Amino acid sequence: MGKRYLLNTLIVPINFDKYKEGVIKLEVIDRATACKELKEGFESAIGHSATADIIKQLCGVEVPVERKSIFFEEGDEGIHFFLKERLPEGKILTIEEIEKLPFWFVKSKVLELKKKLEEII
Repeated sequence: MGKRYLLNTLIVPINFDKYKEGVIKLEVIDRATACKELKEGFESAIGHSATADIIKQLCGVEVPVERKSIFFEEGDEGIHFFLKERLPEGKILTIEEIEKLPFWFVKSKVLELKKKLEEII
C-alpha cells in the first residue's frame, strides 16, 4: 500500500503532466470503517479548520489543517469526507448538529497509472 490521504472533496488528484490515464476504485464506506482507517494513520490534505473539527468530532482523531497540493501515485488511497450540502459561512456546529449532517465517506484507491505515450516509447 502507498500513502493514505484525508481529503474534504471527491477529487482524485492525479498529476497529468506525469501520467496519461489511471484506474481508480471509488467506494462509499461507513463511518466506522473510515474512522478505523484514519486511526491507522493518514496524511491530511484538509484545508479548512471547520472541516478538520467535524472529522475530529466524528472519528476522534486529530486532523491537521494542511492546505497543500497533493498528487496520488499508484497504490495510494484516499479517505474523502464529502458534505452533501454547503454550510453557511462561519457556522459553528454543535456535536448534535454534526451527527445529523448529510455526508459520505468515500474511499479511493489508485489501481493503475499509465505514463504519457512519449515516455513509454
